[in-house]
Amino acid sequence: MFYRDIGIDLGTSNTLIHVKGSGVVLNEPSVVAIDPKTKQVLAVGDEAYRMLGRAPGTIQTIRPLKDGVIADFDMTEAMLTKFIDRLGVKGFLRKPRILICCPVEVTTVEQKAIQDAALKSGARRVYIEEEPKVAAIGAGMDIFQPSGNMIIDIGGGTTDIAVLSMGGIVTSQSVKIGGNTFDADILQYIKKHEQLLIGEPTAELIKKEIGTALPGSEKKTIDIRGRDLVSGLPRAVTVDSHKIAGAIRESVMTIVQGAKNVLEKTPPELSADIIDRGIILTGGGALLQGIDGLLSEQVKVPVYLADDPLGCVVTGTGIMLDRQRPVFVKG
Repeated sequence: MFYRDIGIDLGTSNTLIHVKGSGVVLNEPSVVAIDPKTKQVLAVGDEAYRMLGRAPGTIQTIRPLKDGVIADFDMTEAMLTKFIDRLGVKGFLRKPRILICCPVEVTTVEQKAIQDAALKSGARRVYIEEEPKVAAIGAGMDIFQPSGNMIIDIGGGTTDIAVLSMGGIVTSQSVKIGGNTFDADILQYIKKHEQLLIGEPTAELIKKEIGTALPGSEKKTIDIRGRDLVSGLPRAVTVDSHKIAGAIRESVMTIVQGAKNVLEKTPPELSADIIDRGIILTGGGALLQGIDGLLSEQVKVPVYLADDPLGCVVTGTGIMLDRQRPVFVKG
């Protein structure tokens, strides 16, 4: 036909796109750079991300999604349009069908906003599916059998926790904590305890390099630079992994509590399956060192990291599109 189906993982931190027949063709930050006076879009994705904290007053950088849902509709539409135009999957006689994911527990209004943004970006038809279900499929879990499967998807803005069986979600909870929350915790810790102002990219670098949820005997350090709160001059400090673990501890434990809440609401037979199968971790936040060990220690169930945590959702959209089984999606 004249169209190609595409799957989109519209994340708070990153947007990933799968084109049917071509695989994952885009993975870029969910960031838009605009002229604040004219509202003209100057850049999206990687190019816009490089401007964070470095752009002059004539350029404003925006993250149009917050907590996994659209915070700025116009900017989300503009970002999606730019991304999809770049892929060359639409034209005058060919508009793609889009499968796009959203967190569990989103409101009807929030879901409609995601659907409308995708339609205005050039879609012929839009399907909405819950993120943990798609992530589970992308992680290789067989969720269509009458047995319990549990997944914890730690994204940039939210953590979706769900128990699935027979193709549906049995119990779930969405926690407004994710990788961006860890970055904010680190930024505030450095500001309060080191009297140093740093930017969002530096906080993310600290998380990736030495961030840990379960500090062990090894103490890692990193040198960072920022602006001294007292003198206003540039200054460098050294921070260690144990301090960073303390900075993000409260947020990490909120995710742990969410997992406990879901397990407490899970039917006994499915709970037995989860003990045997374990819990699968997906999402960029799952790459935080030690978070699998901490969760396993706290919930008393084996926890395993997916082979490709960052790509599970977008891979799942590709699998669903390939199977061409619209019963899985909600239009």
